[in-house]
Amino acid sequence: MSNVAHAAPPSPTTPTTPTTPTTRLDRDLDLAVQAADAAALASGVVVREVHDLAGLADVVALLSRIWGRAANPPVTLELLRAFGKAGNHVTGAFETTDGPGEGRMVGACVAFFHSPAEGTLHSHIAGTAPEVTGRHVGVALKVHQRAWSMLRGVDRIAWTFDPLVSRNAYFNLAKLGARPVEYLADFYGPMRDSINGTDATDRLLVRWDLRDPAVAAASAATPVPTPGPADAVAGVTVGADGEPVPGSLEGETVTVAVPHDVSALRATDPALAARWRVAVREALTTLLDDGGRIVGFDRSGHYLVRRSA
Repeated sequence: MSNVAHAAPPSPTTPTTPTTPTTRLDRDLDLAVQAADAAALASGVVVREVHDLAGLADVVALLSRIWGRAANPPVTLELLRAFGKAGNHVTGAFETTDGPGEGRMVGACVAFFHSPAEGTLHSHIAGTAPEVTGRHVGVALKVHQRAWSMLRGVDRIAWTFDPLVSRNAYFNLAKLGARPVEYLADFYGPMRDSINGTDATDRLLVRWDLRDPAVAAASAATPVPTPGPADAVAGVTVGADGEPVPGSLEGETVTVAVPHDVSALRATDPALAARWRVAVREALTTLLDDGGRIVGFDRSGHYLVRRSA
């Protein structure tokens, strides 16, 4: 049984019957639901909306544990209750069990709608329990969110992430096919939790065009290929001592490195983490202000920015 309410199946066509826009939309929805079901199955979870107070309290507790904010949760029970009542997106990922029913919650995602004219969902927060790292539960949450949104006539999701966190950059850009559209310096102000520490809360705003063929392929477990950095200029590199080393930002294609594990760096050397923040901020904002576009992030930890993209 599907975790997402199915759209009506597409009407049959023959080679001599043109496919109508409605048929194509139905086919897109059906494939989105199938991708969500497959991602959940591969991760060993069931992803579903959470409405009841006990379930919402579990969302609050899980996100508080992930962010290390028990005394100041990233979201509150009252807010989630209101979000759900207003038709917004509150979901949990639950481990599957051998018997009937569902197991414990190991992931959660909260999103709300933009203004009606934008037709966009803003994914505010998503997280998975540390003990399920490597099971791709985050992918299951996002692919479910895609199908959920498309079934409600929404074709775009936006969210922010910390541009210094290499694994999140690769997840968002390569595994999901989202595209950065704006650099937001110190967007949230001081947060002082176990993830952000004392660092400035810079964020990249990304948009996920849900009907883009590349996004559809990524949702079906085909990662978006990172464009080759042929003739790329090194805008920021990692020095032998782990320091950010500024290079040139003058080429049509520029690479900008980030540290391998900024979370560990914030714990062991917050001053160095802060220097990385400034170096990456200056490089990316300069490139974006000059008409560049971030077109990918590779496994070695580099953003690829093209002025001619």
